[in-house]
Amino acid sequence: MTDDCKSGLALIAGSVASIITMSLHPTGHDIFVPGRFHAVAQMAVAVHALALLSLPVMFLGACGLSLRLAAPNRLAWAGLVIYAFALLAVMNAAVASGLIAPGLARRILNAAPAGSEGWDIVFHYNFELNQTFALVFVVASSAAILLWSSAILRDGQLARGVGTYGCILGPISLLAVLSGHLQLGVHGFGLVVVGQALWFIPAGVSLCRSKISVRT
Repeated sequence: MTDDCKSGLALIAGSVASIITMSLHPTGHDIFVPGRFHAVAQMAVAVHALALLSLPVMFLGACGLSLRLAAPNRLAWAGLVIYAFALLAVMNAAVASGLIAPGLARRILNAAPAGSEGWDIVFHYNFELNQTFALVFVVASSAAILLWSSAILRDGQLARGVGTYGCILGPISLLAVLSGHLQLGVHGFGLVVVGQALWFIPAGVSLCRSKISVRT
């Protein structure tokens, strides 16, 4: 198996994991439904653990993708640096949403009504942190996809359809979130994840099919 194929498989596996994460991701309201706390909290921890495990896999795939697209213009390497920044942001978002939030929700449910207000404030602050890190991830990852796609169209290293789609997806995603038209709750963020997976999976397939020697 070539390095390109290993990188492509990493992108595919990481993307599938991200889709599974968002398809099973509970909402903040679900955790406060009477009698459902333990099941929802366990699901939240499980899906976010999967998301966290997928991040280094995606980075390994991104390294291979950038190596395949490497050129003197450094578009691909710029994409990798920005994507690493995006992965750090989404790691923090996942920790806040899947590991910290369930513990805070437990404290709110266990506190007496008069003493739950402080924990409720902390819970909402944690939510705002999650949303901010999610926004950083969407902006940075969209910019990275745009750079990689531009490199694909310039040099023809991978399928041009992947490059074309990325050059459309990146600006649309940036415009949607920065204008406020796309909110990054479970459904909005899930839409971003699916849109990006539809770029990374074909990019991974194209890498697996690549037979051109890597340029340095």
